[in-house]
Amino acid sequence: MRKIVRMHSTADTGHFYTMMRHDKGEKLELMRWDPVARKHVKYIEKGKLK
Repeated sequence: MRKIVRMHSTADTGHFYTMMRHDKGEKLELMRWDPVARKHVKYIEKGKLK
């Protein structure tokens, strides 16, 4: 089953992405563009949306 999760920036800018992912496995950690910080930073999965 898939779930919708929020990926929060580690740059503490408050920016986040929403993604769909499978329920299995560990939490996601991805390098993404943070438009507030204007650079690529690590995004960490923090919780799911309804």
